Amino acid sequence: MKVLFVCMANICRSPTAEGVFRKMVAAGPIAGLVDIDSAGTHGYHEGSPPDPRAIEHAKKRGYDLTPLRARAVSPTDFERFDYVIAMDALNRRHLKSICPTRLQNKIELLLDYGGEDDEYEVPDPYQGKPEDFELALDLIEAGCEGLHEYLHDQLKMRGSLSGTAKD
Repeated sequence: MKVLFVCMANICRSPTAEGVFRKMVAAGPIAGLVDIDSAGTHGYHEGSPPDPRAIEHAKKRGYDLTPLRARAVSPTDFERFDYVIAMDALNRRHLKSICPTRLQNKIELLLDYGGEDDEYEVPDPYQGKPEDFELALDLIEAGCEGLHEYLHDQLKMRGSLSGTAKD
């Protein structure tokens, strides 16, 4: 399975989600079975590392974002990835506007997989304060936990996990 996390510039939320999800997957039963990447709907910072504040806050929780570099979503991403996970409705709308109609079912919101009932978007912390980066991390962790459980169940049903059979 292949998962792509997407925000606007790929320097705060989506690389954070990539780092969080990479660590979760590596430590769990679906390790080695999921390809993970992130991108932005806009190429404002292509080739740049994540925002230093995102790196700092993620590091406090044990996530390493330093190897990641920003890139823009490419048309081939919609074919290549099974799940294109947007951080908010604005970026989901943008993704749908550039995605072939037949592949739009792949585009979802991260918090569709978990988080508080009243939260459906990961707010952009870029213009905010340190606590905004902490809130974004809280929501990203919750969404990634739910996505991790969902993909585990999907792989189990497909018989892709060792010792499991298709239902």
